[in-house]
Amino acid sequence: MRHAPRLMIAMLTCLALPTAVARAHDRPRQATAAPGTDTGRTERIFNLPQQDGASVRVLFATPGKPRGMIIMLPGGAGDLGLEPDGRIRHGDNFVVRTRGLWNQRGYAVIIPDTREHASLRGQRGSSAYARVVTDLIAFAHKQGPQAVFVLGTSQGSIAAVNGAAHAPAGSLAGVVLTESVSVMGGSRETVFSAGPQNIQAPVLVVANRDDRCNVAPPQAARQIALAMTASRDVHVLMVAGGTTRSRQACGSRTPHGYFGIEEQVIDAISAWLDTHA
Repeated sequence: MRHAPRLMIAMLTCLALPTAVARAHDRPRQATAAPGTDTGRTERIFNLPQQDGASVRVLFATPGKPRGMIIMLPGGAGDLGLEPDGRIRHGDNFVVRTRGLWNQRGYAVIIPDTREHASLRGQRGSSAYARVVTDLIAFAHKQGPQAVFVLGTSQGSIAAVNGAAHAPAGSLAGVVLTESVSVMGGSRETVFSAGPQNIQAPVLVVANRDDRCNVAPPQAARQIALAMTASRDVHVLMVAGGTTRSRQACGSRTPHGYFGIEEQVIDAISAWLDTHA
């Protein structure tokens, strides 16, 4: 028997940063932890073998003593341009540029690249990509006993839903969906077509009231939460604010990517993670 989700609305207002501060973000950069907060922080590159004999290159950024691990699934095409030496050619995405901030809050971050830098558009809801995500979950569990979460942003939320829907029971401590694609666009898939009704883990749906991306309307957050009919722990977190530095409303350096309000949003999400770690 399925249980209706216990839907809770948490309100958070994140104000846009002053212009002088926002300009410091004009050049893409990794947000890093404050000096001395965790001298054991490291970043490593892994090649994660797949069942078909191919592999996925993975960035693993971790503090010395992580309290949890988050599999981060980027939006857009999903291509990080991750090189074997750790260089990242496409590092603007919210989950990529903030990995140091997540480490600062005690969470290790696992970010997969795409195979041969191919686009993931239209592929994230497939059974093949569900296997990629479940392989990442298994990889995370091999790194230590900490709780494992999946976090997707924008198009990456489709992959998060798909992977969580196919994850072994008890393997995920929670699922976080940020600025999720809920309206059909060019990728021809949304979070609703990825099996949200099969997710049993706790879920946090985050939406920015100032997001103007046409395929990720913030008012759809409640509908996304209500689609999680197998989970008994579903929360919606509404935020606001951000600065626009991208030409497109769905770009990473806009309110859609929490540009300029990263710390406030990460603090709010981390507070939810802490209760499930």
